[in-house]
Amino acid sequence: MPIALDLTGRVALVTGGTKGIGLGITQALLAAGATVVTCSRSDVEPVAGTTHLVCDVRDADAVDRLVAEVVAAHARLDVLVNNAGGAPYALAAEASPRFHDKVVGLNLMAPLVAAQAANRVMQTQAGGGSIVNVSSVSATRPSPGTAAYGAAKAGLDSLTRSLAVEWAPRVRMNSIDVGLCRTENTDDHYGGDAGVAAIERTIPLGRMARPEEVGHVAAFLASDLASYVSGARIECHGGGEPPVFLSALTSPSTQEQN
Repeated sequence: MPIALDLTGRVALVTGGTKGIGLGITQALLAAGATVVTCSRSDVEPVAGTTHLVCDVRDADAVDRLVAEVVAAHARLDVLVNNAGGAPYALAAEASPRFHDKVVGLNLMAPLVAAQAANRVMQTQAGGGSIVNVSSVSATRPSPGTAAYGAAKAGLDSLTRSLAVEWAPRVRMNSIDVGLCRTENTDDHYGGDAGVAAIERTIPLGRMARPEEVGHVAAFLASDLASYVSGARIECHGGGEPPVFLSALTSPSTQEQN
């Protein structure tokens, strides 16, 4: 029997789904046959084949209205991908409590609020639903300069495991710990092609992820192919980060001493 990733007839909501990793997720869900609704804080041009709604996912009332609007238009909600997130660089000793509160609000509390709203719908419909939280490798390793972000993502992974138990069996919960991914902002963030190339040499697979590769993982988790996958943390990081001591052992200075 052929194995097919088919989301035909499913309705999916992707927060922050019009650019970067979110766009890759949106396109992967569309390719699998899903009806996709995206949202962001601003009114932007919808991705071809989707509907876009304006919503600040940090506002619980706005999120409730968003989910109600999706259900009013499509009569169901089968998939939620909590993708909206991120944080600017700021040393923890210098950042204000308000800054940290906003970072945790966007990366932990907003996904929780959206998941609650989606769960209320999914628990009542045949087939339940699937919720995918886009987390980060910062959840499992030191995150200097983005400490609150890393802590929030660690909380998001923990939240995913807890809700997978609370909301089973009708709703499946999973998270994706994403590593470095090449987006429209990568060159500016890492100093152009030379900086990106230097970073990519540290990744076992030799390159950053493409947004659609993260999207393929999200589409799998949303599909019936993952029907017995819940409470999982999927690492999408190209092999991770090799231990620093390995670089030291193979440095020119070490070779000369040997």
